[in-house]
Amino acid sequence: MSDTKNETTTRTGVRQIEFVKGLESGAPGGPIEQRWDTHRFQMKLVNPANRRRYSVIVVGSGLAGGAAAATLGEQGYNVKCFCYQDSPRRAHSIAAQGGINAAKNYRNDGDSIHRLFYDTVKGGDFRARESNVYRLAQVSVNIIDQCVAQGVPFAREYGGYLDNRSFGGAQVSRTFYARGQTGQQLLLGAYQALERQIAAGAVKMFPRNEMLDVVVIDGYARGIITRDMVTGKIERHVADAVVLATGGYGNVFYLSTNAKGCNTTAIWRAHRRGAFFGNPCFTQIHPTCIPVTGDHQSKLTLMSESLRNDGRIWVPKKVGETRDPRQIPENERYYYLEERYPSFGNLVPRDVASRNAKQVCDEGRGVGPGGLGVYLDFSDSIKRLGKAKIVERYGNLFDMYAQITGENPYETPMRIYPAIHYTMGGLWVDYNLMSTIPGLFVAGEANFSDHGANRLGASALMQGLADGYFVLPYTIANFLAGIKPGGIDTNHAAFAKAEAEVNDRVKKFLSINGKRTVDDFHRELGKMMWDECGMARNETGLKKALQRIPEIREEFWQNVRVPGESNDLNQELEKAGRVADFLELGELMCIDALQRSESCGGHFREESQTPDGEALRDDENFSYVSAWEYTGTLSKPELHKEPLAFEYVKPSQRSYK
Repeated sequence: MSDTKNETTTRTGVRQIEFVKGLESGAPGGPIEQRWDTHRFQMKLVNPANRRRYSVIVVGSGLAGGAAAATLGEQGYNVKCFCYQDSPRRAHSIAAQGGINAAKNYRNDGDSIHRLFYDTVKGGDFRARESNVYRLAQVSVNIIDQCVAQGVPFAREYGGYLDNRSFGGAQVSRTFYARGQTGQQLLLGAYQALERQIAAGAVKMFPRNEMLDVVVIDGYARGIITRDMVTGKIERHVADAVVLATGGYGNVFYLSTNAKGCNTTAIWRAHRRGAFFGNPCFTQIHPTCIPVTGDHQSKLTLMSESLRNDGRIWVPKKVGETRDPRQIPENERYYYLEERYPSFGNLVPRDVASRNAKQVCDEGRGVGPGGLGVYLDFSDSIKRLGKAKIVERYGNLFDMYAQITGENPYETPMRIYPAIHYTMGGLWVDYNLMSTIPGLFVAGEANFSDHGANRLGASALMQGLADGYFVLPYTIANFLAGIKPGGIDTNHAAFAKAEAEVNDRVKKFLSINGKRTVDDFHRELGKMMWDECGMARNETGLKKALQRIPEIREEFWQNVRVPGESNDLNQELEKAGRVADFLELGELMCIDALQRSESCGGHFREESQTPDGEALRDDENFSYVSAWEYTGTLSKPELHKEPLAFEYVKPSQRSYK
C-alpha cells in the first residue's frame, strides 16, 4: 500500500482512508489468460530439502483447509491442522449438496474457461477482482481431474462419462455432482489425502481445538492461541506461516443454513490484530430453503439449488389462496421467474430468485404458515422423466424434506423460502491469498475474493479446492522462500500476552453471571440483522441497527449467563466467545452496508433499484472493494478501497430476461 493517503468523512460519519495508489492486490499484468501461469513461474520456490525446516499452521479442515494441509504435507512442510469438530471429516463443507462447477465443456454446449469467468464476474454484479476470477475458472478443470483420481463418485451418464447439470446464473451445464451429497464426497476425498499425511507424520491434527487468537510478531503472523474444547487447556502454537480456512460468518443472523458451530472468531480475531475485512455486508440469501416454522428453530435447512433444474417455482395468482396446491389449476398459478426472466427462468442467480420470492410473498401470494413460502413443484418432471429418475437425482434431498416437514414432495410441491447461506465478504487478501498481515493467508469462504456481491451456485466447493490444492501451495512457498525458518518459539512475549488476553476473556465470560442466555442474545442480534441488513437494506433500518447493536453488546457483557467451568467441556462458554464476536462483526456489516449506498448482487439497498425492481449499481462511486481496518473503536473503523478495473468483462446492468 502507498503511504500517501487522503482522509475524508462521509455523510454516515465513517472515516475513509483512501490510499492514492489504492489497496494493492498484487495481481499480475499481461493477458489475463497468461497471468497465473506467468506469476507461478516468477514466484520463488522452496527446494524439497529445505521444506522440512518450515512449519505452517492451517486452521480449518474443510475443503480449503483440508486440501491445503494435505498438499503442504505432501510437499514436505511441517503442518499443524486445527478443527473444532471431533474429526476433520465433519467440517461444514460436508453439508454442500448440489455440485461443483468446472469449465470442462463435456456437454459441448458452449462452455469454456472464459465463459465461466464471464458468468462469475457478471453473477457477482461486477464487484470481484478479474484476475482472481479468471484463475479460479482456469483451475476448475484441474479440480475435477484431482477429485476423480481420488475416487470421488461423481454422477455418470449411461456410457460412463461424468454427468453435468445446470445451476443458477449460467446457460450451460457445467456442474459436476454426486446426487445431493457433493460436498460430503469431495470432503471425503480431501480427508483421505489429509489422513495419508497424518499417518506419514507430515501433518499433526488437532481436533476439538478452537483458535481464539492469532499471534503477530514484528508485523508477521507467527502463531495462534487455541483452547482444547474437551479439557479447556489454553495452548500456544508457533509457525512460519498461518492459514485461516474457517468458513463464513452467516450465523451472525442466528437462523441460517450453516451448522450451529460455524462462527467468525478466527477471522474476527485476525481482524482485530490488523487484517483488513473485505466487503462484510456482502452476504448471500439462498432461495431454496425450508421455511421457518417458529421460534423453536436454531437453524434452517437447505434444499439444494440443483432442485431448480427440475422443479418449477410458482405461487397462486390469487392473494390469500388457501387451497391445496394440487387443487389449483394451471391458469391460476403464477410461475413468476419463468414469466419475468424467460431466458433463464428458474435458473436465475440466487440473489434474483431470492428477491423475487420475497416480493411475491410481500404481495400476499406466499404459501404455508405466515405466508412466507413459495412452491417448488416437481409434478411436471415426474410426469416427463418418471419418479425413478427424480429419486436417482435428488432422493436424499426429498427424504430430508419429508423427514423435516412431514410432507411427501413426490406428491405435493415443496415449500421453500430464502435464507442466509453464504458470505461473500471475509478477510481481504491479495492475489496470493495473503491478508494485510504478512504470513497470514486466508482461503475459501473465510476470504472475500472471487465471488463479488453474489456467489453463483456450485462455486463454493470450486473456490475451496482451488485455494487449497492449486493456489496456496505456490503462494505460501513464495512467502516462505523470503524468510528464514524458525527463530521464534512460544516463549516469546507476544505469545504470553495473547494467551493472557484469551484467559482474561474466558474468565470474564464466567464471572458475569447474568440472567440472559447466550442464545437469547444471539437470537436478538440475528433478528435485528435479518430485519435491517438481510434481503433488503435501507438507510433508516441500518441506522436503527447501528444504534441498537452496541446496546445489545453492552448488555451482553453485563447480563449474559455462562454456567460451568473453563477447564472442562463447556459449550455455553464456546458459544459465548462466538456470539461476542458476532456482536462486533454485526456492527461492521451495517456500517459497510450503510456506506455502500448502491445496490449490487446480494446487497440490495431499497433506495437504489431500477424501475422494475432490479439491483441498480453505482459504478462511478462504488467500483471498489471495501477493506475495513480495526482502529480500536468498533464504531469508527477506517475504510480502505481497492479499485476494481474491468478489462475483459465490461460492467453493464445485469439482465437475465
